[in-house]
Amino acid sequence: MPTPQPRRALGSRGEHLAVLDPATGEAFDEAPDQQPPELDAVIDRAHQAWRGWRADPAARTTALRAAADAVEAAGTDLAPLLTREQGKPLAESYAEVARTAARLRYFAELGPASRPVTDGRPVRSELRWRALGPVAAIVPWNFPLQLASAKFAPALAAGNTMVLKPSPFTPLATRLLGTVLAAALPEDVLTIVTGREPLGARLAAHPGIRHVNFTGSIPTGRAVAKAAAASLARVTLELGGNDAAILLEDVDVERIADRLFWAAFRNCGQVCMAVKRVYAPARLHSHVVEALAQRAKTAIVGAGLDPRSQLGPVNNAPQLARVEHYTAQALADGARAAAGGHRLEGPGYFFAPTILADVPPDSPVVTEEQFGPVLPVLPYRTLDEAIEAANGTGFGLGGSVWGTDLDRAEAVAGRLECGTAWINHHAELSLAQPFAGIKESGVGVAGGPWGLYQNLSPFVVHRPQEA
Repeated sequence: MPTPQPRRALGSRGEHLAVLDPATGEAFDEAPDQQPPELDAVIDRAHQAWRGWRADPAARTTALRAAADAVEAAGTDLAPLLTREQGKPLAESYAEVARTAARLRYFAELGPASRPVTDGRPVRSELRWRALGPVAAIVPWNFPLQLASAKFAPALAAGNTMVLKPSPFTPLATRLLGTVLAAALPEDVLTIVTGREPLGARLAAHPGIRHVNFTGSIPTGRAVAKAAAASLARVTLELGGNDAAILLEDVDVERIADRLFWAAFRNCGQVCMAVKRVYAPARLHSHVVEALAQRAKTAIVGAGLDPRSQLGPVNNAPQLARVEHYTAQALADGARAAAGGHRLEGPGYFFAPTILADVPPDSPVVTEEQFGPVLPVLPYRTLDEAIEAANGTGFGLGGSVWGTDLDRAEAVAGRLECGTAWINHHAELSLAQPFAGIKESGVGVAGGPWGLYQNLSPFVVHRPQEA
């Protein structure tokens, strides 16, 4: 479907980038390939809009509520377009649209609180909070709308304006979302820009940007931090994960197998906090592999617009090549594919849901973030061995522990080196809770009040006590 142009979008100088349908591998639309020099005017307009937007919290609340209503009303346009460019099943796209609206509503009601500061001196001090100014968001292709809203909802609620750049693989639904939001927000409060690199690099390095919020790979995150450092802009970096699931000796394999499988394979495994490796007691290893393999073999893989599909394609050719490479390397090193292990025949970027057994623990499919429909299952002899392996990478986003003794599972979860640990489930987040990684999984916090305050600066006013 044609995508309307967002209000006050950058000019494209006649240059466009093709957008491919990952279910076919063929172009079906295009988006402007906007040029870095044009950012100056966009960011200047964002700065002008900030002056009015930051000054009226009540108006912001009203506008964000209206924005949530507009997103919900546009769901039948947004969701199919999102599936067409991203590949996920249509039901998941509708869920992503709903989450976007819910996040706008949540942050519309969440404002910073001023409070007095007392220290025994004859001075009355008050802590207040100020918006930062124009901020930037750079969003990946796995959850284009949900991750965009995770950045713009708290930033706008805090009184900032935003320039947002989606992935060149998935620009269309985000551009349409910008058009939908333009009906509720003042002009230039939120601007969507699309294009190839170095557009994102220029946005991160722009001296008019006061906060850069990025989700993506570790190497690109380092580059973003380095670029933002030139102007000493604040950075929030969510850099992915390699989440481990530890199954305890008392786990009921059949009871948890469905939850564990979908915790790894939702959105074709293209989830930063998906389960990406499983550690099972040696006694149960074969049973776990068999249970997961049976689900992988029966999962329905197909185009996201087909209502029968449970898993769509990998989003893009480079990511498919990465998944193929890691899988082939593991198999060459002695791993066994209990299910899948190969690309599916036919058009599009489809890869068979894959369960790997007998995987060398130092294989890249274990130590790196494969970000696709591939799950290695590794045996362990002692619990300490499993915990050491789970913590033995540079990642620290999430992890989970599965068993029937919840107290014991919670004790094990407390030993995981990650930002969030789940027990008997995985990758479930509330809008009200913080989400953050440690080690190479990121810098800063998203979600809840913590996400709001990432977009604010403390401001203290001192005055003498009245005589």
